[in-house]
Amino acid sequence: MADGDGEPVGRTASMTTVSRHFFGDGPDGPAFSISIIENMKEEYGLFVWPCSVVLAEYVWQQRSRFAGANVVELGAGTSLPGLVAARLGCDVTLTDDAGRLEVLDNMKQVSQLNNLSCKVVGLSWGVWDESIFSLFPQFILGADVLYETSAFDDLFATVSFLLQNFPGSVFITTYHNRSGHHLIEFLMVKWGLKCRKLLDGFSIMPSSKASKISGNIQLAEIVLNVDKA
Repeated sequence: MADGDGEPVGRTASMTTVSRHFFGDGPDGPAFSISIIENMKEEYGLFVWPCSVVLAEYVWQQRSRFAGANVVELGAGTSLPGLVAARLGCDVTLTDDAGRLEVLDNMKQVSQLNNLSCKVVGLSWGVWDESIFSLFPQFILGADVLYETSAFDDLFATVSFLLQNFPGSVFITTYHNRSGHHLIEFLMVKWGLKCRKLLDGFSIMPSSKASKISGNIQLAEIVLNVDKA
């Protein structure tokens, strides 16, 4: 299969495929590629969605900003943005729901496939267990995590906590504008956050990648609202 710039490179099981995603376009070809194991049987956790492609491209374009940083990806699934960050030299922790063992196992496999040393942690939003207290990210990544409105409060509670753990940190997320900006804005105010930057996701995409994805994709940088009374 192919998604975004992904190119199929082979099948590993009846419903599993490996796609390759390229970054950079220099005179000697792409700077590097990331291979992703995708499983068509999974509901949505093991598929590279367009929001993930956009966020991964943003990390690549902002590589000088990310280099060497401590990065946590929430709801990572196939983990493309986090793996790009790791390829840039970041200290990366990939997280997904603690109960989704098949997704967590896939994250370990895809890290090994790309010869990257990423930590894999089960982290359920809104749950304050040991795993969340050990994270001090400079960058929090989340691709298509604004998916189920019933989970928004738990997500923003988790994001707010992690942002407080590292002064000056930022949450960068890409999402389809399914529920409208008003609900998201309301919850950011509720949890003491503010949007520092909002971009049309397609505005940052090379034409060769943009032509292969669709949807109303937004990219937002969210920080703590230090001006909140």
